[in-house]
Amino acid sequence: MAPQWKSNSKFRPPSPSLSKFRTRALSRKLTRGLITGILFLCLLFILRHSGFAHSRYQFNYVPLPIHPERYPLPPSTLIRLPRHRSKKFPKIQHPPTPETPKSRKVREGRLQEVKDAFLHSWKGYKQEAWGKDELRPIQGGFKTPFCGWAATMVDSLDTLWIMGLKEEFEISLIELRTVDFTNTKGCTINLFETTIRHLGGLLAAFDISGGKYYVLVEKAVELAEVLYTAFDTPNRMPSPHYLWSATDEFAHNHMPSQSVVLAVLGSLQLEFTRLAQITGNDKYFDAVQRVMNELEKWQDKTVLPGMWPAMVDATKYNQSISLGSPYEGRDEMFTLGALADSTYEYLPKQHMLLGGQVKSYRNMYEKFIPVAKKHLMFRPMTVTDEDILIFGTVRVQLGEEPRLTPELQHLACFTGGMLAIAGRIFNRPEDVEDGAKLADGCVWAYRNTVTGIMPETFTAIPCENRTSCTWDRQKWYQGIDAMAGESEIRETITMKKLSPGFARIQDGRYLLRPEAIESVFILYRITGDRYWADSGWNMFKAIQAQTETKLAHSAIDNVLSGAPNQVDEMESFWLAETLKYFYLLFSETSVVNLDEYVLNTEAHPLRRPK
Repeated sequence: MAPQWKSNSKFRPPSPSLSKFRTRALSRKLTRGLITGILFLCLLFILRHSGFAHSRYQFNYVPLPIHPERYPLPPSTLIRLPRHRSKKFPKIQHPPTPETPKSRKVREGRLQEVKDAFLHSWKGYKQEAWGKDELRPIQGGFKTPFCGWAATMVDSLDTLWIMGLKEEFEISLIELRTVDFTNTKGCTINLFETTIRHLGGLLAAFDISGGKYYVLVEKAVELAEVLYTAFDTPNRMPSPHYLWSATDEFAHNHMPSQSVVLAVLGSLQLEFTRLAQITGNDKYFDAVQRVMNELEKWQDKTVLPGMWPAMVDATKYNQSISLGSPYEGRDEMFTLGALADSTYEYLPKQHMLLGGQVKSYRNMYEKFIPVAKKHLMFRPMTVTDEDILIFGTVRVQLGEEPRLTPELQHLACFTGGMLAIAGRIFNRPEDVEDGAKLADGCVWAYRNTVTGIMPETFTAIPCENRTSCTWDRQKWYQGIDAMAGESEIRETITMKKLSPGFARIQDGRYLLRPEAIESVFILYRITGDRYWADSGWNMFKAIQAQTETKLAHSAIDNVLSGAPNQVDEMESFWLAETLKYFYLLFSETSVVNLDEYVLNTEAHPLRRPK
């Protein structure tokens, strides 16, 4: 018999209408909860993949030993990493252009030749110098200029991944676990080179491989803790070269330098910032941002306002600015080449890596570039009146006009790419145009030698203006030696093998450098113009012809000689930068897309936040 409910019972049977109401309410509640949950998960996904969230990865690794800081910062004073979503940037890359079957075959053939060149050098390194810093490409054996921390291997990790050499990549990771960055025996650390090669290499390998290999960040943190000690100074300006030891407490009594290269101070922020983004540890960003804050304060107060001198006194303490010139009252050098280059290069790149959240980097770029164009940039006189540009070097003394030295350094060939990228992201079309002319100036320098390779440094003949410049043989002769007679100058040209337009060769070597092909690659990605791909191919074939050895590839002593001598040197950037840029030039444009990555000055791609 069915149960009987009493009218005075505490529990009453629900009416049909009430039951339906409760069902609908429960359904709406579940729907709202489901939608809220989905929105929360979407937000969490965006934050985790934006690069600005707190640590995207969890690491239990604690680097040991850690020496107590002599000049610790209160945690409340740390400069925090921006954690907002990235601002939207204009596109850098040109849309992909359709390929014919013939052009695709040509491109893929070139791509394979570059990969074969890499594998040739990589095989020699594994055979003769595995786990060491550098291979001796002629005699065999190795050199250890970077504490023996496997510089070539670490520097090449992302190149291995990009080229699809996953097995070699994973073999390298096994060897990486044996590298002891704490180095209990002690070594002298080159802060700049170790940061761009090792720290940049580890972080880029982590980014380019999709964050799958945690050992890369574990080793990056281990190394960064050692490098971070360079900033443990009274004014937080880093020591450029210092002895590190895990056992000798007196080895850490280092100080900032009275004469430090500008590039050391201004070329650390990409790597330390990216590490802060990945780990969520603000102290890495704080270290480099303090240096850049001082450079920003000083920028308008140098003897060439807008630019910084190549050498800096970083020892000022308890003053309004921690930086100054070690040569006050004397000649100071301003250049975009050696000693200064990547400080300027990193301004637009750090702007992108921070998602446009820190305005000072754009401001510093837009202050320096008109000054550099006015005083350092010139059009060189060429036989065919080519519309190209070059950045030279100026010297300035307080109260005097800048004096131009019309030289081109191979190291300064990065400027074409720098201006082109900055022109895109800052909506400065004139910079894109000038960037192309600067890149073409380096292509001309390659074409203008018997080997097809540009010298390390040479002097050109500056035109009176940048609009037209007819070839004048007598001006060339005067540029070579204004005091000599014509017959004597002809003898000089023959003896020194000067190409038309070259007035002097300060350094005729080729050291396997990447800067020219770097700009050629960037201009190809920005314009889609086949001229750049074909120019790059000619450069590669010329380099390959002169530098290949039985073991790998080597530097050469004189690009103006038809048969230059090979030099027993192969720096790690040959595999990390030069061959990577050649490979990317002939890859599909989706490989290391410049709208997704920022490449540090060692060509290590760091993922841009979204």
